[in-house]
Amino acid sequence: MQRYRYEIDNVRSHLRSLWAVIGLQLVVILALWIGWMRMPSTITVHIPPDLRSGSRLALDEVPSPNVYSFAYYIFQQLNRWPNNGAEDYGKAIFRIAPYLTDAYRNALVIDMDNRGKRGELAHRTRSLQALPGVAYSAERVEVLGADAWVVWLDLELQESVKGMTIKKTRIRYPLRVVRLAIDPESNPWGLALDGFAGAGPERLIADSQPEHSRSASREDSS
Repeated sequence: MQRYRYEIDNVRSHLRSLWAVIGLQLVVILALWIGWMRMPSTITVHIPPDLRSGSRLALDEVPSPNVYSFAYYIFQQLNRWPNNGAEDYGKAIFRIAPYLTDAYRNALVIDMDNRGKRGELAHRTRSLQALPGVAYSAERVEVLGADAWVVWLDLELQESVKGMTIKKTRIRYPLRVVRLAIDPESNPWGLALDGFAGAGPERLIADSQPEHSRSASREDSS
């Protein structure tokens, strides 16, 4: 009789062990489910344009060529007034608003209002084009941190009023770019323009190489 009692105790002990294992599995499943629910539905991966020599990037790392391309494309769209600046400037700001920080968008709206009051937008067209032979290079993007960059764009600005060219000049624009991963639907880049860096735009006179890169070149050659 005692032998049967031992068998029953062993069975009960085994059942308790099984219930403990089941409880542990339920806890693991619950933790995995919570982690899965918290995962983002989309992940943005920035691929550098030249992969001939391979590339190794962290998931959230943005390559400098991609930052340069973003700054050039968005800034060019902002300064594209094909018909009438009095209407096109505001439309451009509204169209690319997801790619602008709040501070820069507000500054652009103020600039638009001031220009409009001075009569600088009526019947004015504007466009920006990259200078011939000027493209991305490493010294044209300064990494300020994991979430901020300064991009130097050398562009030719053209403006006309009622078909008459009134401005055609080459300008260097130091643009500040920051990470702004808020709405991947409206901003798949996860980046935004944050205005000008340093002293702002300057007219190009001689070469098209950023000032800090010229200093670096002299140091390397010496």
